[in-house]
Amino acid sequence: MTCSPRPSAAAGLLSHPMGLALTLVLALAPACARDGGGAAKPAWELPPPPARETPVVQPGALTRLRLENGMHLLILEDHSLPRVVMGVKVRRGAGSVGLEQAGLASYTSELMKRGAGARDALQLALAVDEIGASLSVNAGWDAMGVGVAGLSRDLDRLVDVLADVTLRPRFDVGEAERARGEHLAALTKALDDPATLLRWQMARSLYGGHRYGLPIDGTQATVAALDAAAAQALYARYFVPNNAILYVAGDVDRDDWVARAEAAFGSWSPGELPPASPPPPNPTPSERRVVVVDRPDLVQARIGISHEGIRRTDPERIQADLMNKILGGSGFSSRLMVRVRSDAGLTYSIGSGFSLRREPGPFTVSTFTRVPEAREAVDLILQIVEEMHGAQPPTRDELDRAKSYAVGSFGLGLETSAAVMAGLVSLDIHGLPEDSLDTYRSRVRAVTLEQAAGIAGKLLHPERAAIVVAGPADALVPALEGLGPVEVVEIEAFAE
Repeated sequence: MTCSPRPSAAAGLLSHPMGLALTLVLALAPACARDGGGAAKPAWELPPPPARETPVVQPGALTRLRLENGMHLLILEDHSLPRVVMGVKVRRGAGSVGLEQAGLASYTSELMKRGAGARDALQLALAVDEIGASLSVNAGWDAMGVGVAGLSRDLDRLVDVLADVTLRPRFDVGEAERARGEHLAALTKALDDPATLLRWQMARSLYGGHRYGLPIDGTQATVAALDAAAAQALYARYFVPNNAILYVAGDVDRDDWVARAEAAFGSWSPGELPPASPPPPNPTPSERRVVVVDRPDLVQARIGISHEGIRRTDPERIQADLMNKILGGSGFSSRLMVRVRSDAGLTYSIGSGFSLRREPGPFTVSTFTRVPEAREAVDLILQIVEEMHGAQPPTRDELDRAKSYAVGSFGLGLETSAAVMAGLVSLDIHGLPEDSLDTYRSRVRAVTLEQAAGIAGKLLHPERAAIVVAGPADALVPALEGLGPVEVVEIEAFAE
């Protein structure tokens, strides 16, 4: 290997038309290192330098306040660009809606951006488009939110749009009918996607009778019964200031924003806090389930293996995340990817993960393979998970690499003030400590090998997991025999 050029050689490059650029590249290139025998080592074989422990938010940039009506304010000043991101989040989402109204949170969020205040749907869209801004209203399992982003010079108009959509959505009957029709069409289209069918059936297999058992966007039957009145009633329950967070990040002045917040939202009357999501059954499933979603047209089988996971607030969530990165959550370095893809050649992609919600969401391993190899893939996945569970817990090298991956990706995920604010809002929604972002890296480094092994034994349950495979039942049912009783689900069941 060739090391960096000597100073005299680098100096000679300056006479070349591209000399300055070449010199900078050479100057920034990683230095060579030599082992004990004097052989040069490339930079990618060297251990990464330790990440610096610095605050995620610079001192003085973040302000936390509370209005008299109970609304939380988060203000993050960042004057590097003339842009601003703002929004309102409420601490309830689809998980708090009853089974009979599954999809109502998503439906309500769609209606909220179809007219607000004095503007109908078209006028609201034009008001946003005129200033090159963006408007979003969304619903997750644990929260709903309105978001607006644009240039800081248009702050008055951005605040006006945000206040209208948050406080004065119109819920026009005509728009409600159109939105319901579009919602139903989207659910019908989703029936053609094997990955979606797999996800829906895994939820049913784990959480039947609980809200988590139906898609976040609902089903044909539940959505068909929704209307403007139902959306308005959900809005009235969820959108109260003592259940809300008003946030802004970007080119704003703290004092000016507090005055704007008081003017726009200070008179919003507090209300009764809506109930939280009910807990799902635990453990789930109590014994192994094998389900085939019959899709005779598929030549590739979609595979999901799942059981209950943990809450977003679980005190062992970092240990669980590191263990999962070793198992299947860190791309090409994970055990599942190495053995199922690289060694066995059974798939192009495979991964695992915990769905962290207010109540325990699922832990899932998902992949796809050729139909004749479906049983081989399932057996190998179960073997790898079982090994992690007991006989082959995480090793020191695996844990060190998982920590490096976690710390590195954490920094990359917080490169913008908008991303930092999203993290801060999530902490507020789930009631986690305010300094959780600042302490994340030290908490990752503090995880011991014994803790990583212990959490694998505690949280992985391949012996009673739900195994769901989407593909031709004629080929898959006999192949999956021996794993447990096999149930076949027809695609028509998802249209009910």
